[in-house]
Amino acid sequence: MRSVSRKEKKFLVDLAGAKKLEGAFIGLLAADPHNGLGGYPIRSLYFDTLHDRDYAEKLFGVDPRRKVRLRIYDPTADFALLELKQKQGENQQKRSLPLTRVEAERLIAGDMDVLLTRDEPFAAEMHALMSINGYAPKAIVEYDRAAFVAKENKIRVTFDRNVRATELNLNLFDPRLPLYPVFDPFNVILEVKYNGFLLSYIRSVLNMADKSELSVSKYCLARTVRMGYQF
Repeated sequence: MRSVSRKEKKFLVDLAGAKKLEGAFIGLLAADPHNGLGGYPIRSLYFDTLHDRDYAEKLFGVDPRRKVRLRIYDPTADFALLELKQKQGENQQKRSLPLTRVEAERLIAGDMDVLLTRDEPFAAEMHALMSINGYAPKAIVEYDRAAFVAKENKIRVTFDRNVRATELNLNLFDPRLPLYPVFDPFNVILEVKYNGFLLSYIRSVLNMADKSELSVSKYCLARTVRMGYQF
C-alpha cells in the first residue's frame, strides 16, 4: 500500500497559456518518463454510494470529502490501483493498493469480498468502507496527462487535456469504451501538488500565464450531463 500526503491546487488554463508553461517547465523540472509526445493516458473508474454521496459532497463543497476509484494507464494492463483520496481544504491524502486484473474485475462486478483475500490492512479498510456504504461503479473518466516533477517538497505539476467519460460502459479494461468529451477542448486543467510550500521559482513560472482557480473534479464533470448540473 502506498500513501501520499500533500497540498493540491487546480487551475484552468487556455491552450496558449498551457503551452507557454510547459515550455518553461521543460528547462526547470524533470519530465515524467511516461510523457512521450502527447503525454500519457489515465483511465479511472469512480465508485460512489447508492445516493451519490461523494458526488454531492464535492458539488456542495463539503469538507472533508473523499473519492474511491480504480485507476489504470493501459486497458491491456494486468493490474489496477484501488485508490482512496481524502481531501480537506488544500490538503489531501491518497492511498493506493495494486490489485490484479482479476481482483479488479471482481470488484467492478460488486464482489467486495475479494478485498478480504488480501493481507494489507488498507484492503480490509476499503472492504468495510465500500460494503457498509454501498459503493458501486458510477463513471469512467479518461484524459491525457503531461507531468513535471521536482524533488524539492515532492512537487508535481500536471497538465490534463482531452477529458472524456462514460456512464454507459463501466468495463475499465474495455479498449473501445464509448467515451464522450466532458470538458472544453480549448482549455487545460493544471494541477500543482506539493508538500509544505510551493517553491518561489515554480510560483514565478506559474504566474507567467493567465489562469483561474478550478474547484470542479473530473468525476463531477463526468456526471454533469445526467445529473443536470452546470459548472
